[in-house]
Amino acid sequence: MTIVPFPPQTQVHYPESDGKPMAETMKHILVITYLLDVLMAWFKDRADMYVGGNNMIYYAEGFPKLSFAPDVYLIPGLDKTPRRIIKLWEEKSAPSVIFEITSRATWEVDLGDKMELYAQIGVREYFVYDVEHEELDPPLRGFRLVGNKYERLHSNEDGELYSEEMQLALQEVDGTLRLINPQTREILKNYIESDEAMRAAEEEARAAEEEARHAELRAEQERQARLQAEAENARLRAELEKLRGKQDR
Repeated sequence: MTIVPFPPQTQVHYPESDGKPMAETMKHILVITYLLDVLMAWFKDRADMYVGGNNMIYYAEGFPKLSFAPDVYLIPGLDKTPRRIIKLWEEKSAPSVIFEITSRATWEVDLGDKMELYAQIGVREYFVYDVEHEELDPPLRGFRLVGNKYERLHSNEDGELYSEEMQLALQEVDGTLRLINPQTREILKNYIESDEAMRAAEEEARAAEEEARHAELRAEQERQARLQAEAENARLRAELEKLRGKQDR
């Protein structure tokens, strides 16, 4: 990690916001909240992995104008205590992964000045996603820091990228960004999706149980009908035997 060594100043105010909105559209918000949700769940057992988004990160002590606010980021070596702002000279650790959900208004900066800054600070992986499909083709791009410059990650035939830092795959699925467990090939689900999946599984289990009860009832009805038919056949045979006996006399 490279942090610009400026001399410290006293009583410097570091704002908690840059005054800009979190995201431009609901599509942007949904992708950002999805990433935050699933990454927090993915790293829940790692006490030293901080998952954050859209808060101010300052990288030069005494110079509050030197800051950035990534849409989503990961900082290894940092505990999970929520921070209003991040001061890299205090935390002693820079983000290892940054996501920017880009737009028509920001894509040139996301792939220009921001990219240069992130490389200078030492962000090892950088992902840019064009949720509106307005500027980038393909809409998902990934980069890994090699030396002091980024090299673009190559996707497979399905457009899937792999993150060494997160140990996850990234792919656009049904028009939105998804993270995938490369071992199980399962798409990571956020809280709402997991809850819906659980409810769907419970409903499916209830339906299967109800169908099993109906099958048992049908089987019992068929067994009773068979017994009744056998009893009726036995009665008819007995009647026939009686009639034959009378005719033989």
